[in-house]
Amino acid sequence: MANEVFEAVRTLMAIRQYADRPLPADVARRIVEAGQLTASASNVQPWHFILVRERDALRKLGSLIRTGPYTANAAAAVIVAYEKEKGEFGISDASRAIQSMMLAAWGDGVGSNWTGFAGRLENVRVEFGLPDVYDVLAVVPLGYPKQKVIGKKKRKPLGQVVSAERFGTPLA
Repeated sequence: MANEVFEAVRTLMAIRQYADRPLPADVARRIVEAGQLTASASNVQPWHFILVRERDALRKLGSLIRTGPYTANAAAAVIVAYEKEKGEFGISDASRAIQSMMLAAWGDGVGSNWTGFAGRLENVRVEFGLPDVYDVLAVVPLGYPKQKVIGKKKRKPLGQVVSAERFGTPLA
């Protein structure tokens, strides 16, 4: 039996076009729960996720970010924030949670894409009521892909990005 987690990592693609199909509540909950279950430095869990599913709220969210058109047309989106003063690893911890959510979504046939980056989404923080102690790291639109996903990831060869024991030593 193939490793399902590795297969999800191997096949995960950024999806920007979504079918006009609702995201069931149990699937949406499982996706954000994957974020909540993610490990964090010293178990601080500095994140807060806002699951946006209402069409008007998705349109508003879309109007606030550069990737607005496909976010506004998604079935849902997750606003991912982290507490700025909860240690030095907030960005990396929240980033790990995003990857967990994207992989969980993909496992359920739901596409996603990481949009935005910390420090550039203050308008989202204000509009969606997050207190000042938070910074919004990203918005992750979610939805079933509009068309069958066909594509191949363009990746550098493994030997070009991995060394054994010391830089430049080929991996056997």
